[in-house]
Amino acid sequence: MHTCSSSAAPSLATDESTANASVFLQDVLTGLSKTRKELHCKYFYDERGSRLFDQICELDEYYPTRTELGIMAEHAGAIAERIGSEAVLVEYGSGSSTKTRLLLDHLDSAHAYLPVDISGDHLQQTAQLLRADYDDLEIQPIVADFTTPFELPDAYVSLPTTIYFPGSTIGNLKSDEAIGLLVSIVDQCGPDGGLLIGFDLAKDAAVLQAAYDDAAGVTAEFNLNLLHRINRELDADFDVQRFAHVATYNQDESRIEIFIESLDEQEVCVGRQQFHFEQGERIFTEYSHKYRVDQFVSMADQAGLKMDALWTDSNEYFAVMHLFPV
Repeated sequence: MHTCSSSAAPSLATDESTANASVFLQDVLTGLSKTRKELHCKYFYDERGSRLFDQICELDEYYPTRTELGIMAEHAGAIAERIGSEAVLVEYGSGSSTKTRLLLDHLDSAHAYLPVDISGDHLQQTAQLLRADYDDLEIQPIVADFTTPFELPDAYVSLPTTIYFPGSTIGNLKSDEAIGLLVSIVDQCGPDGGLLIGFDLAKDAAVLQAAYDDAAGVTAEFNLNLLHRINRELDADFDVQRFAHVATYNQDESRIEIFIESLDEQEVCVGRQQFHFEQGERIFTEYSHKYRVDQFVSMADQAGLKMDALWTDSNEYFAVMHLFPV
């Protein structure tokens, strides 16, 4: 057994980054102190994590991205008609904005595109690429955690706003959390706005298992990168090789559950705090819920949203839905 050093989390260059590091540290310490250790999936997306997720989206096993892209490619014109002209498009968890380009190409006189992402560096790089291709469109990136309330710039608050939430990220939340986020979306888009959202549909367990535990190990690297980030940013000493990626399908809850598992008994320090791991003990990192359409409609109804239109692929693996506040 080793003891933790007296050093705390490293100081960062700016007040904002120091504050972010302090929140990150507190979230990690709180999560690892729970009876079932956990780390929030929003911390996956540092610069390396964002690049790894882009790689995941290219994997043969990972159907959600290419399936949603196919839906958008086939139906972008009809989707754009539902959104209407001169819209402000606010995208939650924009990443590389690949699917968004299909939508921007069809929108009639879009007023502005506001990509929202927690990874500032990745967000700024994507915004620069988009500005080069859409020079008539206002593009204003917002670095924020969309799972907590954040404000849109004043210039856009009174304009018709469509929240674009692709990628089935809503499935990372438990039902009450998902409904809470949908309620905040209603507040943000206003009575004249709407929500365009992608979500993963319930399907064969073997398809799901392969998608979240790919043969090349990219998803494992993405999951374990969270430990590398904690080591780098929070003065921790995880021996990442002594941990493994685990993804299981919970049939009763209709969700993939993702963990980081300790391969042996060990001690880990984060800042000045020490944590004990038993062999086989797991850190929970992510849920990915899979929905029936009627389940999602019911959840949206509880948040004050009514389905306007639905598009799916031929296998019914994935759905894109447009909703409006009621």
